[in-house]
Amino acid sequence: MQRYFAAHKGDPDKAILHYRCNIELAETFYPSIAVFEVALRNALNRELIALAGRKDWYVSLFAQPGLNELHKYITQANKQIANRKEISSPDKIVAELTLGFWVSLLNSKYEKLLWKDLRRAFPYMPKAERQRKNVSAPLNSFRAFRNRIFHHEPICWNMKVIRDIHREMITVMTWINRDIPAWIESFDRFEAVAGSIEKRMGWK
Repeated sequence: MQRYFAAHKGDPDKAILHYRCNIELAETFYPSIAVFEVALRNALNRELIALAGRKDWYVSLFAQPGLNELHKYITQANKQIANRKEISSPDKIVAELTLGFWVSLLNSKYEKLLWKDLRRAFPYMPKAERQRKNVSAPLNSFRAFRNRIFHHEPICWNMKVIRDIHREMITVMTWINRDIPAWIESFDRFEAVAGSIEKRMGWK
């Protein structure tokens, strides 16, 4: 609470309201984050299967020089599956892999080995913009933002920045599947809650 009390000196009620608004704002990102993660994972998994010619693509791909360091993620996924006393399978491993793993596949160090194939995971991205860096930058930004939310850190400060993040997340999902924005709009409460917060906090 210290950051909120510091921002609203002499007005503890406003500080507590701000804290509550932060929780409400974080909650509204759950639909977009959930759909974004699943859409990204499934699209990249599809292209990795096509590249390797097998569902357990990590077996052959991660044996290659330059990619073998990624096998640590598979080892960790298998360990977590085993700890639940479940039998490992490609589908279970894919579901277990972290967002950090999927985002890392688009980092510059793997560009020559993976980007030519993984770019097909974003078929609706404008062709003139379809470069690895233009995908990697927002994905890394989303990952950091998502971690702030999941670690209950403050995000409710600059609403313009927050709106830009939400809009860009929807845009990136559009690159993967053009039907996502219209579908998610029916249950995405972000805009309504963001507007309510601005009024209650006196920001609008």
